[in-house]
Amino acid sequence: MTDAAVQEPVERRVHVGQGEHHVSSDPDVVLTTILGSCVALCLRDPVAGVGGMNHFLLPEGAGTGETSGTGAGRRYGAYLMEILINDVLKAGGRRDRLEAKLFGGGRMFDVLTDVGAANVEFAERFLADEGISVLGGSLGGVGGRRLHYWPVSGRARQRVVTDRAALPPSTPPPPPAAGELELF
Repeated sequence: MTDAAVQEPVERRVHVGQGEHHVSSDPDVVLTTILGSCVALCLRDPVAGVGGMNHFLLPEGAGTGETSGTGAGRRYGAYLMEILINDVLKAGGRRDRLEAKLFGGGRMFDVLTDVGAANVEFAERFLADEGISVLGGSLGGVGGRRLHYWPVSGRARQRVVTDRAALPPSTPPPPPAAGELELF
């Protein structure tokens, strides 16, 4: 066998921005995002080998019933949770096998309203109401996180973000921190 015949798979990164979601059954795909007070649901069916990620800014609000996919509804968890679940099911997943990991919901501002906590509470309640098991993740705390998720294997890696330039534009810098968390 020649060297040309033994090629390692090339990891393909797909960034999931605010108000977006992505579903894949490609084992070479890794979904990435950067979170502050936002929450990302990482969802998969391990038997069908399909999964995805969403990234929402707020739990609920005006426009959450919108179906165009381009308007205000895309900012809200109520819309993006349904869209991600439905797209994983359309790609071959089964509801009774879905497993989830949740990330984000950091406290980014020292103000009365903690948007991150509201996002976390919404996401946990939504998945409980849908009967979807949450296997892990990292929620709350302070500051931002960079997330990598392999939707076919379910592997997730999180790194604390300390670089202000790496955070979404409306997110203040987190306090200095170090560490990495990896979930399988």
